[in-house]
Amino acid sequence: MTATLTTLANGLRVVTHTMPHLETVSLGLWVGTGARHETERQHGISHFLEHMAFKGTKRRSAQQIAEEIEEVGGELNAATSLETTAYFARVLKGDAGVALGLIADILQNSAFRKPELEGERQVILQEIAATRDSPDDIAYDLLHDAAFPQQPVGRAILGTPDSVRRFTAVDLRGFLRRRYQPANMVISAAGAIRHASLVRHAEALFGGLSGSGRTGGERPATYVGGTRVSEKPFEQSHLLIGFPSPSYREDAFFTAQVFSGLFGGGMSSRLFQEVRERRGLCYAIYSTAWGLRDAGILGIHAATGADLMGALIDVIGAELKRAAEQMPSGPELARAKAQLKAGLLMSLESSSARAEQMARQILSYNKFLSTDELIAKVDDVTPERVRAFVGELTQSAPAIVVVGSGRKSLKHAQRAEGIARI
Repeated sequence: MTATLTTLANGLRVVTHTMPHLETVSLGLWVGTGARHETERQHGISHFLEHMAFKGTKRRSAQQIAEEIEEVGGELNAATSLETTAYFARVLKGDAGVALGLIADILQNSAFRKPELEGERQVILQEIAATRDSPDDIAYDLLHDAAFPQQPVGRAILGTPDSVRRFTAVDLRGFLRRRYQPANMVISAAGAIRHASLVRHAEALFGGLSGSGRTGGERPATYVGGTRVSEKPFEQSHLLIGFPSPSYREDAFFTAQVFSGLFGGGMSSRLFQEVRERRGLCYAIYSTAWGLRDAGILGIHAATGADLMGALIDVIGAELKRAAEQMPSGPELARAKAQLKAGLLMSLESSSARAEQMARQILSYNKFLSTDELIAKVDDVTPERVRAFVGELTQSAPAIVVVGSGRKSLKHAQRAEGIARI
């Protein structure tokens, strides 16, 4: 499966992957700007801007935007992460121009009128409030804060009520002008699409954009680690244990991915088998490894009753110790690799996943990583590399979070900190 890339005169890149068996196309515009590029005063502005893009332009009201995409049976949405903001759509074959035209309008001509601004401010404040009723959201926000304290990558993407209440139309326009540079953007499409056609649409709709291409403002991420707890009561207590892990630009990132898979990535993983199947200590337990361009975290997450938390922590500690002392067996390493490779290959069958994958690769590496190249990196992971990786992992300062255990939260967190340091 191959992709085609064209760079416009202003630096904006257009990438496509034609999937002729499909009757739909997934496309969007990805910007290499996210929450980590905000100053402290701008905390949450990337997400606020994403919301406001749909609230009306000089040509269209919010209702007209919704009606135009749905008139062709399409879907239009957006998402903000730490490093990117994406505006994407899925439409039937032949309607890519309609979708891209709407995306161009909302990004270049948003009106930021006061009534819509104030209305969406309230929506986002309610979104923030909703996260405070979610133990998962609380736990992961605390984990990022523990891992990267007082840094943009450690802050909640949504912002805070105080920061959201501050933003004005002037703030939004200034951030848009400085960060949404054509050289910092990728238009990506996969499915029933012709490359030359999309390039013509992109040139017509975005060719007039200009900018220096110098966005800057990315503070390096520095992992610290520490303990965070919330005594807010929930039906279950949530435990998160995090360790510093490679960035996605390092080859060791694939070692982290393979280890995460065999340790807590599926039903055959060590944590699932020992914690759930043999001991019945929780319903769900898993590990995950994610990376930024200059840092990463390997995290273990489980939720259980407050009275079982101590036993759960001890079992996780024992499994971490075993992983640090013994190399994985050939069969379990093979299973973890097979899961990871299957995930890579299965994602290629989804036009939306493929469009996102291409955009992120261009923004991250300024090139494509072929499927064969990715699979080769997975196959290169050896038992020795996994054991060495876990050894380094357990010698670092962990990031520990406990949510939902009331007054016992700190006690449980201290116990987890003890088992994470081997």
